[in-house]
Amino acid sequence: MLDFDLSSIQEARDLARKAKEAQKIFAKFSQEEVDRVVKAMVDAALANAEWLARMAVDETKFGVFEDKVTKNRFASEGVYNYIKDMKTVGIINEDKEKRVVEIAAPVGVVMGIIPSTNPTSTTIYKSIISLKSRNAIVFSPHPSASRCIFAAAQIMHKAAVEAGAPAGIIGCLSKNTIAATNELMKHDDIAVILATGGSAMVKAAYSSGKPAYGVGPGNVPCFIEKSADIQYAVRCVMASKTFDNGTICASEQAIVVEECMKDKVVAELKAQGGYFMTPEEISKVAKFLFTPKGMNAALVGKSAKFIAEKVGINIPEGTKVLIGEQTGVGKDYPLGREKLTAVLAFYCEKDWHAACERCIQLLEYEGIGHSLAIHSNNDEIIREFALHKPVFRILVNTPSTLGGIGYTTGIAPALTLGCGTWGGSSTSDNVTPRHLINIKRLAYPIREYEKVSQAEKIVKEECADQVSLEDIAQIVQKVLAQLK
Repeated sequence: MLDFDLSSIQEARDLARKAKEAQKIFAKFSQEEVDRVVKAMVDAALANAEWLARMAVDETKFGVFEDKVTKNRFASEGVYNYIKDMKTVGIINEDKEKRVVEIAAPVGVVMGIIPSTNPTSTTIYKSIISLKSRNAIVFSPHPSASRCIFAAAQIMHKAAVEAGAPAGIIGCLSKNTIAATNELMKHDDIAVILATGGSAMVKAAYSSGKPAYGVGPGNVPCFIEKSADIQYAVRCVMASKTFDNGTICASEQAIVVEECMKDKVVAELKAQGGYFMTPEEISKVAKFLFTPKGMNAALVGKSAKFIAEKVGINIPEGTKVLIGEQTGVGKDYPLGREKLTAVLAFYCEKDWHAACERCIQLLEYEGIGHSLAIHSNNDEIIREFALHKPVFRILVNTPSTLGGIGYTTGIAPALTLGCGTWGGSSTSDNVTPRHLINIKRLAYPIREYEKVSQAEKIVKEECADQVSLEDIAQIVQKVLAQLK
């Protein structure tokens, strides 16, 4: 084991060094050359989207094949359509009035930490945004998805090199050890860490001494307000929560409704495949769903049927999501936490003010800074939520999963969603190539600087009107007194 650890550390060093050498060459590429490389990578990702999705499902044993195909396509084509015209080389902006010219410079070598929940799509996405900004990238895969992540990185590297990029511009650890990951994090040739994964891994990235972009957990409350189209709102929630079996951190985790509409929402949820568990069933699921260290990895990305069979509860055929009604938030109400699987919490509150407070409680318990969904046709309440909720994505009348990543909204398409300082993140944005460039500023003068001595100031003040020789003598005396 020690020999394997040592060889993995050496591999990390070799990959970082090769990536640095390649990046120095790539940094000299023109915008046209960079864009040609990126387009080739996108084409390769699209051509292999299904194969990589199948590989991810087979290796991790969770998620939905068709949805992983969609994620791979989104991570390539969806991201590309947003960034293809983005200037990342040379002069990227010029303010003629203020006479400031902004010039893009790459950050260097990016370290990409990849989760098991979205393995191939995140590898594709991070490869594309890194090379679009003239950086190299080296990946540290999650151990339970190492083969599919390595395969995705190889596909991206091959396409980039064939399009003219230098060899070594994209690397990936093949020997997965904590020692190798730590070595990469602290290696001198790594400029920035792009971390997507569990809280411990993200915290380690921020503790490495390197600049880092990381994301905290999502715990998205979904408020269905009384003016909402209930059937449509529930359809959005069900589609979102079952997309890849809930593995995207922007997926809904709790539905919050007002008392006056509870029965209608419950009936619609049942009609669309939701199963409301009894208190005893909730207890069984909660105990199996969470361990002292967090969510049980064996249930991540699993279907409602799989979970029900594991805990020994009977559910109707066609059940899509298990739902547990909760009356509080905290350790005694575990369903109020992030659940990357087909399980939802359900809260009923007196009115929209109480619902608002419940959403805040859920976010403060876990997921602060991430996202919130609201279904409503009342613009006043929508704005109220936007102004006062401690999140950076307020998703209106859309599936939270797909809205948060920019699939159904105008938010920047991304698979790394910043939670801002509230969530312990260095950005509140969806991360794009612009986050992976440094900006030089060429500044010309817009006003003259005149240095006026104290003596000159006194002379000018005293000589505002014509003066006599006697006045001049007095002025000289004042100047001499100032100089003592």
